[in-house]
Amino acid sequence: MIWLAAGFAAIYGLRHAGAAPSWAGSIAKTAATALLALTALMADAPPLLIAGLALGAAGDFALSRPGQAAFLAGMGAFAAGHLAYVALMWTPEGVGQIWPLGLAMLALAISTEFWLIPRAGELRWPVRVYVLIISLMALAALSLPPDQTLTRIGAGLFVLSDLLLAIHLFVAPRRLLALTLWPAYWGGQALILMGHL
Repeated sequence: MIWLAAGFAAIYGLRHAGAAPSWAGSIAKTAATALLALTALMADAPPLLIAGLALGAAGDFALSRPGQAAFLAGMGAFAAGHLAYVALMWTPEGVGQIWPLGLAMLALAISTEFWLIPRAGELRWPVRVYVLIISLMALAALSLPPDQTLTRIGAGLFVLSDLLLAIHLFVAPRRLLALTLWPAYWGGQALILMGHL
């Protein structure tokens, strides 16, 4: 199932990433993550992991469609998915190991007030909330025990993909960014899954 998901991910990355919206692209993009969610379901993985992946698939579909309403729906789905991951990953015993990477994440989040929010226009508040939520997800991942390395790397790739997407959408649209953020995002989701199998 993971290999099938990887096949759809490759199709989307090679043929549709950075291109104009199309139904073929939407199907490939959504299937790439939905099959990860199905894999988690079949493997009897934690419900919060299944929810996070399923919400990611819903977000992928919405972001693959044109228009601001679709963009906001996608952002909402991903925000909910991140909250599921926060609940899944947060480990109180690991709070002491969050720093210094946690400080770097907080610094990145605060920096968005200067380079991202002023460019987000009427989306500034949804973007602010999203930045807060993904920062919480990153901190939760950093609290995981050392044997959860795959999950921690996956969460880091997820943050990287959102950073690249923010730059692409609001700061400096570049096809290279669109091509780079997809493998970072899908690879991150796949590693989060594999870290719990």
